Amino acid sequence: MSQDQHRKASRREFLGTATAATAVTLTASPTSEARSGVVKSAEEIEIAETSTDNDVQPTPINTNDWTKPAAMAIPKEGYFKLEQGRFGPIFPKTPANYGFTIIAKIKPGREETIRQYGKTIQKGIADDPSLLAPLKLHYLRWVLFDISNETYFMYQGIFDTDFDKYTEDAIALFKRSEISTVFENLEGFPADWKTNVPAFVKFMREHQRPSFLEYGEYPYVSSDEIKRALRVKSALSAILDQMQ
Repeated sequence: MSQDQHRKASRREFLGTATAATAVTLTASPTSEARSGVVKSAEEIEIAETSTDNDVQPTPINTNDWTKPAAMAIPKEGYFKLEQGRFGPIFPKTPANYGFTIIAKIKPGREETIRQYGKTIQKGIADDPSLLAPLKLHYLRWVLFDISNETYFMYQGIFDTDFDKYTEDAIALFKRSEISTVFENLEGFPADWKTNVPAFVKFMREHQRPSFLEYGEYPYVSSDEIKRALRVKSALSAILDQMQ
């Protein structure tokens, strides 16, 4: 076998090993699940089937198989079974992970302030990429829209912790940073939110609009798992470059 043929064979063997290593990285147990303390096992996670009498018929789904896209239809209450958490009903983990959508009316004249706050977050992340790391976020999306000459704010977040844990972590983050919360520009938001956690959570839950369908192309994968897989990919690419 020539040296060139041997090099190509070695690379093929290495790629096979690398593929397996990356798969193992993705399917490892999420650290965020242990952190949240309320994540259910695969047998306990349930998905609603269509029903005319609003009687949910659960179907077990596998939360460990990221290779198969998954969708979950959710009852209008936002949960399948009423289970109380620290501050209210526990919302389920979906194929898109945990998350919420907050919709609230903004205080008159605060639209530009809210838009400027977006730039504040942009700069904060540029200065310190780990600024929002405690929240275990995948994505945030903020939207301003008008209804009958009144402006509303929509806050959409996807993250790896449960609803209550995310709220507690957000309060702790804003307390120790110099950045306040954008929710201060919303009507009804408690002025004493930094010291009154129940009031903060009450506002969030009263303005939460649960999804009725959530989908994941690579379901139940945590942000930590995604970053680990990308680090593996980057490392393997570097090694393969050296083998050329």
